[in-house]
Amino acid sequence: MSDNTGARIAAEKPPSPEGTASVYTRVLDAPRELVWKAWTEPERFRRWWGPRGYTSPVTETDPRVGGRFFWGMRPPDGREFFITGVFREVVVPGRFVITKSFADADGTPVPASHYGVPGDWPLETVLSVTLEERDGRTGMTVREEGIPEVMRGPNEEGMREALDRLAEYLTTTPA
Repeated sequence: MSDNTGARIAAEKPPSPEGTASVYTRVLDAPRELVWKAWTEPERFRRWWGPRGYTSPVTETDPRVGGRFFWGMRPPDGREFFITGVFREVVVPGRFVITKSFADADGTPVPASHYGVPGDWPLETVLSVTLEERDGRTGMTVREEGIPEVMRGPNEEGMREALDRLAEYLTTTPA
């Protein structure tokens, strides 16, 4: 794709190890520091993480390079599943990059098949969150790499719902 000057414009889904990455952008009506806290403070994170109807019974986060996280999600049917990983990059309050792996209830990485999730999942995927100050608001870009094609649609729907919940949370939460 090109603009009217003929310059190339980046594709919506840039290349990643699995061929494409899912990229989500939002402008949130909250200061960057509050958005950072919503992502990195367990009590705040559990209030919005997951698709609509999901709860987060486990939210442990150590946002420093090499720090681990362990997140649980419970859909309306009551079964639980868990995700764990490590912070690869942390720039407070502007950016973090984490590895993500499915995990058992003890936080030990397991293959996606442990939960019956279809697709040829790598043991780790990568998620990055970038936050930019915009006159009291926050520009946010979330990028996920490594999601198998068969699960990309459902995963993107779930992430969009979670980010909708984040936006709602931020409008009702004091700094």
